[in-house]
Amino acid sequence: MTTALRPLTTGELLDRTFSLYRSHFVLFVAIFALPHLCVLAFQCLAFAFRTPPNLRFDAAAVLMGMFWGFGALVLTLIVSAASQAATVVAVSQLHLDRPAGVMDSFSRVKNQVLGVTGLSLAVGFLVGLACILLIVPGVLLALRWSLAVPVKVLENKDVGDSMSRSSQLTRGNRGRIFVIWLLFFILSIGVSLVLQWPIRIAAGIHTIFAVQPVASIWQVASLIATFIWECLVGPLATIAFSLVYYDERVRKEAFDLQLMMSTLDAPALQSAPA
Repeated sequence: MTTALRPLTTGELLDRTFSLYRSHFVLFVAIFALPHLCVLAFQCLAFAFRTPPNLRFDAAAVLMGMFWGFGALVLTLIVSAASQAATVVAVSQLHLDRPAGVMDSFSRVKNQVLGVTGLSLAVGFLVGLACILLIVPGVLLALRWSLAVPVKVLENKDVGDSMSRSSQLTRGNRGRIFVIWLLFFILSIGVSLVLQWPIRIAAGIHTIFAVQPVASIWQVASLIATFIWECLVGPLATIAFSLVYYDERVRKEAFDLQLMMSTLDAPALQSAPA
């Protein structure tokens, strides 16, 4: 059993997160990159079929734009759910000293992708609605449901039970969850700026000096930069909250002792006479 399966401080959780990410960098980036390549290809295809803008209102062009936009949104939701679910499985395997692979992680969650998508939509809608009314309740709901995806994937619960279970596990420790969220939010913004600003500056310079504008080139470059950002930063928060899930179970349910007892009982069960 891994020595990390014990109550961890916030610093130890973050250290474990970045340690797992560094030591299994290719695994986690591949889990996010493979599904998100579908989104990138779809978005580039949308540019290829896009109708050039003109001064007159074109209903067909507007409808086509809405079609491509809605398709990209739906595909992004499904792809993000698949990536998060597979990452949760990979973290679980590694954290419990078991082998993890890209295809194995996806195969374990192939029947849960739609469920995780529905869960993400429910949490996103309720948190967004609370943020519109008052920002603080939205933040509090986001903290309560931070572990809903790990619960959904690892315990195979439905949407409502996953949200309730997450509320139970996070109770009493939402302050450190807020710190983790804040850290990865700042990190995400920083990496996005580093990748996007050079493209925006180059696009602005090109617009000033170019004879014929080729804005689509810079838009595609921006999409590629977004894809790189998602692959590099996307796994980190999921890794962190998968570890928080296990840490809360260790603290509140003695999960480390449960796992130890099941490990000790397994050889005895195997050697028992039929």
